[in-house]
Amino acid sequence: MDKILKEERAYLLNICKKIKKAKCNVLLIQKSILRDAVNDLALHFLSKLNILVVKDIEREEIEFVSKSLGCKPIADVEAFTESRLGSADLVEEIESSGSRIIEITGVKNVVTPTVSVICRGANQLILDETERSLHDALCVIRCLVKEKALIAGGGAAEIEVSRTLLKEANKLSGVEQLCFREFAFALEVIPTTLAENAGLNPIEIVTELRNKHEIGETNAGISVRRSAATNTLTEHILQPVLVNISSISLASETVKSILRIDDIAFSR
Repeated sequence: MDKILKEERAYLLNICKKIKKAKCNVLLIQKSILRDAVNDLALHFLSKLNILVVKDIEREEIEFVSKSLGCKPIADVEAFTESRLGSADLVEEIESSGSRIIEITGVKNVVTPTVSVICRGANQLILDETERSLHDALCVIRCLVKEKALIAGGGAAEIEVSRTLLKEANKLSGVEQLCFREFAFALEVIPTTLAENAGLNPIEIVTELRNKHEIGETNAGISVRRSAATNTLTEHILQPVLVNISSISLASETVKSILRIDDIAFSR
């Protein structure tokens, strides 16, 4: 047993020395399925070598951490070289609202800087809802970056496109007219759903929107604050144009895919 323990100490010390040789003084370790992936003896050696150890980093966070710090993940100690390390001015453990957080400041040699957002809540439900809200907000920013344009929201765009398609449908006949009319009616699902979610009468609201757009009020949409159809552009109810482009494109592709299917084969 003594021989095994000595060999274990020598093995761990050799690994720690290789880490120190690469001029590493802060070590971030991914959370492992192995309960004893990092033992107390290894942590003791790393502490003696003045190396700060941050354990239990989630696997899905590795890419974000690597991009934020300008370092590269290392799977084998033999590949532990100085060129794969990141650099920062200060790494410290701070206390915030009763919990301890590792704060890394002054990160250098980073092409695209990142931002960390710490969410706090009374329970997991609140945290999940906060994360969803942040994700939605980031998606809006992403849409504006990809397509720098805003249009009136509240179903104004859908009603206007629906009205235009119905006018075009009246000039056609046969199958083409049917396709145009059904596409126009399908677009009215958006303002109808918005009215239902706002607790309004969808039939009255959609009819009012049609009348307003017919007399030239192309920015007329549903305002939840006013509980009525109003000019959403002046009410600052806006949405990225990329959202409408993507939804109409994807819906059209789905319909075309379904229409291309000649037959359905049932299988068990």
